[in-house]
Formats: sequence, structure tokens, C-alpha cells
Amino acid sequence: MKTTSPDIKTFLPWLVAIALFMEQLDITIVNTAIPVMADSLGVAPLSLKTVANCYTLSLAICIPVSGWMADHFGTRRVFGFAIALFTLASVMCGLAANVPMLLMGRVLQGAGAAMMMPVGRLAIVRTFAKSELITAMNFVIIPALIGPLLGPTIGGLIVHWFSWRCIFFVNVPVCVLALIMVRRYMPDYRAAAPRPFDWQGWVLFGSGVGLLSWQLEALSEGMVGPQALALLVLALSLIAAYAWHGRRTTHPLLNLGLLRVRTFRVAVLGGFATRLGMGGMPFLVPLLYQLGLGLPAWQSGLLMVPAALSAMAMKWFGAKLLRQFGYRKVLSVNTGMMGLTIACFAFVTQGTPVPLIIALGLAQGLFNSLQFTSLNSMSYADIEAERTSMASTLASSMQQMSMAFGLACATLWMAQYIGDDAQTNHAALTSALRYTFLTLGGITCLTAASFLTLRPHDGANVSLHRRGAA
Repeated sequence: MKTTSPDIKTFLPWLVAIALFMEQLDITIVNTAIPVMADSLGVAPLSLKTVANCYTLSLAICIPVSGWMADHFGTRRVFGFAIALFTLASVMCGLAANVPMLLMGRVLQGAGAAMMMPVGRLAIVRTFAKSELITAMNFVIIPALIGPLLGPTIGGLIVHWFSWRCIFFVNVPVCVLALIMVRRYMPDYRAAAPRPFDWQGWVLFGSGVGLLSWQLEALSEGMVGPQALALLVLALSLIAAYAWHGRRTTHPLLNLGLLRVRTFRVAVLGGFATRLGMGGMPFLVPLLYQLGLGLPAWQSGLLMVPAALSAMAMKWFGAKLLRQFGYRKVLSVNTGMMGLTIACFAFVTQGTPVPLIIALGLAQGLFNSLQFTSLNSMSYADIEAERTSMASTLASSMQQMSMAFGLACATLWMAQYIGDDAQTNHAALTSALRYTFLTLGGITCLTAASFLTLRPHDGANVSLHRRGAA
């Protein structure tokens, strides 16, 4: 049943946005606190790298289960459980007396976060008519854009002024607010006849994606060798085995047959390709500001704010652009503009005027926001209501993998340009950064071709505005 309550349509996007912001923020906020956390717990900083990695690993493994849980137990119950689990895990991390307790808390955080994104997106798609999706998605996509940008800055400020434990405790009041909102504004959708759980598919896909996420983290840290490549091949083989299994089972964990729907396929695979170019920007831009320009961390963080502000501002213009020009033109042109913006960061030097750097950040936020609002709304343009939970789970799984791929690609390309003396040679490091921006910008421009396979009127049922839309 599609609810039409004005209150639910007003507050549901904010509820999902709050949950998504916490999830995205926690992916990056811990990184800056690892040295302080290691000193507090009496261990080497390197041994705590797993604290950051296990969160991403838990996300990758648990996301595929979320769609089945929503169909079986209902969106309200699963979403509320996810937030409660995330809250308790955050408290557990903040109170951790040793590394095993901290690791367990991060794993549980990742499990809770894994249910937030696909289930929240499913509730949005079921609640709003397709002609209203752009407006709703404008609210939901913003946290995914600004969370990774602000995470290192917020983490650095908290560690500088307070205890590292506050990084986890700041989630608690936000989670409590979200739980209150769940009771009032989260509709309860579930499948009329829930499908049986695909245990074999989960083992294949979960282990494959989990291993792949772990190996991409290792590759992004320069751990390249025969063993790493062998494990990477094993991860891809497990995912391929799932693809073979999924075509032969009646109730697959992830329905890959959805990729036969053109708009869904282009949105998911085109979005995956786009993130290969721009997925490393939250990692590269702070490096440019701090190493290339010599700015302290807090000033570097302030220069990330314009991108976040313009991402929020795009919600006022995105729907109008899509209605006027259509998804095909907007996505192909906007992807090219994203690539050019990424490449422009290569020319930022200590002599670049600050207003020009701010303008570049504003452009980055605008183009990124328009890109992912378009992709997220178009994904469901031709998906029937009974298949939206499957579509949401598959899209979320691909998005998680693309984020890992994007960061790994950025780091690997940078490693190709760094000489042996880069660790002590500032000029070599900044030069590698600039070549990496040019490379990733070029890759992003090339991915614009993937959106030319759309037809002029694809997604029209989403972008066409109807009177009374929220």
C-alpha cells in the first residue's frame, strides 16, 4: 500500500537522510583518530587499521540480506532494528577497553548500517510516486556526498579537542532522534509472500564481496603481490560463481535479471563506472590541500565545506534540469563536467587564489549531487513495485563495491606516479597527486559514454512533475 500521508512524505526523506549520513560519516571519521586510539589502547597504530576495514567489510557482507529481511519482517521493524543495533554498537565502540571489543563494535556497526541504506531507499521508492522520486532523492543523496567529505575533518576536530571515544558517542543522540522518527514516519512495507532465504547465494556472494572489499583495501594501501592478486582472483571467482548460481535458482539472493531493465542497468553499471573516477576524491583532495598547499587540517576541512553546501543547493535545481533536458542529456553532459572538474584540481597550487579553489569545490558539489540524484531516481523508473526490494539491495551492493573500487583505483594510480623517494620528496608526492587527478578526470569523462545508451524519453515517468508532488 502506498501511503499518501503528508507528514510521512515530509519527514521520511529526512529520516533516511539522517541514517545515511551516520553510515557514510562512520566510514571515514575513524581514520583520523587511529593514532590516538592506538596510543590509548596501548597497541601499534598499524594494528588498528582493521578497525576501519572491518566496518566496510561488514557492510559488504550484510547488505545483500537487507532486502530479504525487509520483505519478511517489514521496513519499519528492520529499519528500527538497524538503527538500534547501530546505536548499541556505537556505545560499545566508545566504551571499548581493548581492541577485540572495539573490533566487535565496528562489525556490529557495519551490520546495522548495511540495513539502513537499502531498506531506507526501499521505503522511499514505495512511499513516493515515480514522478515524486527526484524530490525525495534530493534529500537522501546529500548525506552520501557530504559524509565522506566531512568525516576526516569532524574526526580530526573531535580528537583534537575531546577524547577519541566521542567519535562514537556523537552518534547516540542522533540515533535516538531517528528511532523516535521511525515510530511516527517509517511506513511498514513487506512482501505479501516472502521468498525463502538463499543461503547458498549468500555464502557465495557474501564471501566474494567481503574478500573483494578486504583486498581492495589492501591494494589501496600498496599491498601488491602474488598472494594479494591470488586472493583478488578468488574473490572475483566467488562473485562469478554467484552469478552462475543466481541464474539457476528460483529465489536468488540478488536478482541479476533486473539488469535486463535498461534504465536500471545503465543507472547501476553507469554509476559504478563513474565512481571509479571520482570515488577517490574524498581521499585525494585533503592530501592536495594539506601536502600540496601546506594547509593545516582544520583549514583543509573548511575548504571541503563548499562542496557540501553546493551539493545541498543542487536539490533546488536538479529536478528542473531533468524535466527540461531528460536523463540521457543530463547524465552524459554532467559526467563530462565531473571529469573536467576532477582534472582541474591538478592545476591547484599554492599560488591559486582561494576564491578560485572555493569555486572549484562548489562545482564539484553541484555536479556530484546532480549525478547521484539522477542515478538514484532513474534506477527505479521501470521497476515494478514487487521487485523494488530486490532492486534496492542490488543497487546498494553495487554502490558499496564501487566505493571500494574507486578508492583503490585512486590509490593505485597515485602509486604508479610516485617515485621511490616520494615518502621524503614533497615535490614527487605533489606531482603524483596532480597526475592522479588528470588520470581520474579522464576516466570519468570516458564513462559519460555509458549514458548515451539511454533513449531520449527514458525516465520520463520519474522526471515528469505532477501537481501535488512533495
